[in-house]
Amino acid sequence: MTKRDRTILNKIVHEAAVIAEMLNGIDETVFSGNEEKMRAVCMALINIGELVKNLNREFRLEHKQIPWKDMAGFRDVAAHGYFTIRMPDVWLYAATELPLYAEQIKEILTREEETQ
Repeated sequence: MTKRDRTILNKIVHEAAVIAEMLNGIDETVFSGNEEKMRAVCMALINIGELVKNLNREFRLEHKQIPWKDMAGFRDVAAHGYFTIRMPDVWLYAATELPLYAEQIKEILTREEETQ
């Protein structure tokens, strides 16, 4: 893993933590009724997708268990289709899938630190 990839992964984990904090203590109904939260989560997802696009291809291929392409693709949908994006999909992704990917990324970072 390059230093650049490590930096990007740490930023992805940070963005995921920001999303988790924004969603802490609320359910999908509250989320869907809060324009500010919806926009903020979408912006953080855009940030994550952009970060993923900057990871080295080799790194992404080494860690195929994480759906990098889907993460980057979600960015494209959120950035270019805000008026057509389905908030239930955003909720599902942000509340259930992204936390799993963030944990996997943390494990990669931990393993990397242990081998240094």
